[in-house]
Amino acid sequence: IVSIITFYEFNNLIIKIIKNKRKEKFILNILILIYLIFFIYIGYNLNQKSQLDLIFILLLCIFSDTGGYVVGKLIGGIKLTKISPNKTISGSIGSFLFSIFPIILFSEILKNKFELIIITNDIYKLILTCLFLSLVCQLGDLFISYLKRKAKIKDTGNILPGHGGLLDRIDGLIFVFPAAYILSKLFF
Repeated sequence: IVSIITFYEFNNLIIKIIKNKRKEKFILNILILIYLIFFIYIGYNLNQKSQLDLIFILLLCIFSDTGGYVVGKLIGGIKLTKISPNKTISGSIGSFLFSIFPIILFSEILKNKFELIIITNDIYKLILTCLFLSLVCQLGDLFISYLKRKAKIKDTGNILPGHGGLLDRIDGLIFVFPAAYILSKLFF
């Protein structure tokens, strides 16, 4: 259901960005559809192998987004990019710092007995993984912001009153899932 709504919102972005080019719209819609199917497959795969992985990745994205918002609002400062004028460098740093909180939560809950696919007992590798996934989350957010700016819209939809579309809420997550999956295949 999430992917269908997200596809619909992506499609609306494409329609507003690419006008009068049916072939390009069709190709982009096929690519987005394939990507979202891949996203569903990865989410399903992570859930089947370890629900803790899925929860950890979701928490990492939530904390990363929250850290960016909270630290960016509290400290403010230099703007990160023109793509998304409310994003600041301090907010980006806050995202990185908050992305490490799930390690603390999981280590307290599981008492250092990590049984996750993407987690090892090597704390440095774990922190680097969280920082990398936070970067992917932030880049995903900026990519969707870029598309919204090109389409000249504020939100991708109105399914979540006061928050915009579903794509606005999961913009980083749809890029983090594949990145976490690839990391788990390559390094863990």
